[in-house]
Amino acid sequence: MTQQQRAEIDQLMRSARLDTSLPPEELRETFEIYTTMGPPPVGVTLTDTTLGGRPALRIEPDAASAEATILYFHGGGWVYGSPRTAASLTAALVRHVGAPAVSPAYRLAPEHPFPAAVEDGFAAYRALLEDGVAPRRTVVAGDSSGGGLTVATLLRARDEGLPMPACAVLFSAGLDATRSGASMDEKDGVDPLFDRETLARLSTHHLAGADPRQALVSPAVVGDLAGLPPILLQVGTNEVLLDDSTRFAARAAAAGVGAVLDVTEDVPHVFQGLHAYLDEAVEALDRAADFVRRHLDVG
Repeated sequence: MTQQQRAEIDQLMRSARLDTSLPPEELRETFEIYTTMGPPPVGVTLTDTTLGGRPALRIEPDAASAEATILYFHGGGWVYGSPRTAASLTAALVRHVGAPAVSPAYRLAPEHPFPAAVEDGFAAYRALLEDGVAPRRTVVAGDSSGGGLTVATLLRARDEGLPMPACAVLFSAGLDATRSGASMDEKDGVDPLFDRETLARLSTHHLAGADPRQALVSPAVVGDLAGLPPILLQVGTNEVLLDDSTRFAARAAAAGVGAVLDVTEDVPHVFQGLHAYLDEAVEALDRAADFVRRHLDVG
């Protein structure tokens, strides 16, 4: 990626920055328009379905090469977003891995605050296993708040005694609702999308007064991570959420979890979604697919 491309993308992201002070319904409509205005993803088939009692989107690759199922959680700060808004990124992961994904429409705040989304994430994972999908052939993944939901789902599944999946993949995961990472301040203004204030508004909707210092919302700073499956964390250096990933990776490794931290320079939040424009995004998806295949083989 050239310096000119970096500048153009940074400007594009700043011009598309969401106003999180908007009413949730307006925020959702704006995000839906912004993320679904392009052509549908190529190389995959999209099918509406259900999973764990929630509507879901199944994304099937035209050329399957891996015996696996990806459970994918979309981002959106727990307030906006849907399987459709994340379909381009989910489809890219599906194509790179060569395995289908199913993405549930978990309940959103403020209508359904914490722990509603975690309950839906756990129900989706349990439903996959009950449908006969082998844990060693299951991958759980997500971007942004969906990355946080991935970890929360795995923690809940571990505590409920369910077997762990082969691995997990997190793209720019939100893993600290206390916002205590140094990058929250160090990357202020560098991050073209978020700052402490914009994230705080979303957390207010999501937590609805709940303590942010608990494992299901802030696993980067609190909670027992032992027993989780191997986890890949991809994040960009321009993110205020950078330290969510770096601190989680360190805590996971200390707990005996096979955590891999993959940091890409000068890229924004969920840069993998820019795979049509950035070589770095395609390369990151390649690395994610390699990580998944290695652990499927081990499984």
